[in-house]
Amino acid sequence: MSIIRVSHPTRKVNVRVQLPASKSESNRALILNALSGNQISIHNLSAARDTQKLTEALSSPEIKADVDDAGTAMRFLVAYFAATNQHKIITGSERMKERPLAPLINALSEIGFDIRCIEKEGFAPVEIVPVKSFNHLDNEVSIEGNISSQFISALLMIAPFMPEGLKINFTTELSSQPYIDMTLNMLEKIGVNYAWGEGSISIEPLPAVIQNQALTINGDWSSASYWYSIAFLADEAEIFLEGLKDDWNQGDREVAEWMKRFGVTTEFREEGALLRKEEVSYPHLMKMNFTENPDLAQTFAAMYAAKNVYCNFSGLDSLKIKETDRIAALQSELRKMNVSFELAPRFDFYQMKGEFHFPAEVIHTFNDHRMAMSFAPLALLGEIQIENPEVVQKSYPEFWNDLRKAGFEIK
Repeated sequence: MSIIRVSHPTRKVNVRVQLPASKSESNRALILNALSGNQISIHNLSAARDTQKLTEALSSPEIKADVDDAGTAMRFLVAYFAATNQHKIITGSERMKERPLAPLINALSEIGFDIRCIEKEGFAPVEIVPVKSFNHLDNEVSIEGNISSQFISALLMIAPFMPEGLKINFTTELSSQPYIDMTLNMLEKIGVNYAWGEGSISIEPLPAVIQNQALTINGDWSSASYWYSIAFLADEAEIFLEGLKDDWNQGDREVAEWMKRFGVTTEFREEGALLRKEEVSYPHLMKMNFTENPDLAQTFAAMYAAKNVYCNFSGLDSLKIKETDRIAALQSELRKMNVSFELAPRFDFYQMKGEFHFPAEVIHTFNDHRMAMSFAPLALLGEIQIENPEVVQKSYPEFWNDLRKAGFEIK
């Protein structure tokens, strides 16, 4: 497995980079386009590996679709192939086979689709068996709301293409709701009507066939978070992120608000956003809830550790079922820096504390793109070693090249 050494000789960053397009928006757009019979024009589609895997699966005539480690593709495709009544077998990497699918499988089965687990109940690989008729399908379903918003988004996207639409009842509180709102926003753009109820949402069937619609994919706020970390850790920083819009459609837009207290300001312009660092007195004791923004947790954990900011992290339930167990991964790598990240006794939050020591050991990524990109900004403090740098292909293929533009040395 390859290892890179990353450092920055000046700790001053002045750069303009093209931010990658949102893979979350891209993957939703691809599913909606396929459901519409390719009647949607998609502009600025993400180049992320996850999006490529989804594109390949949607266009392949083969019965078997292998999405590797693309969790979003897995979940969206199970619902898509069921709704389009295709006979498909969907599989993935060994880690993918460990990530739960039961809530989505149970919901689709409750509607009346035939979803079969091939190896282990509730997990991939799964077989989609066509049903004889859609006449028996139920137009109401129940699902847990606190496990993965992608399960709910998968149901939301197929709902308007079902004969009577779909009412989704939530048996628990919702988590990662901004991603559900993102899906609803994109559905609204193609003419879908919906209504929130008490613990439920109802999606109406499309009143007509979609014709000549267009969806433009915005810059990715999750990827922007690493540049906010870089701005904070640098001695001086002026970073222009092309394609980043003041768009609350992506929940990770919250990072711009959170970083104000740490002296990183955001100025939105027509072509993107300008990040500047200002010297401010910032708090060294924080409480943060990541229920709506779980993809930001690793960014803040690494950044806070480097600056000795003690923090109580809550809302991390979904991190254990991501590309890796992200809680265990953070605990392992922060420990190399003399920083602990442990569940507080009798509480539901993780306490991060310790006197930061720059890591002499290699940072393991656990095949998780966000581990690599969250710890890379620490190179502003010294040379850091990161294994398996190729994992960034999953969401931000140009990440290391963009760091080089920003004056980082990578060898």
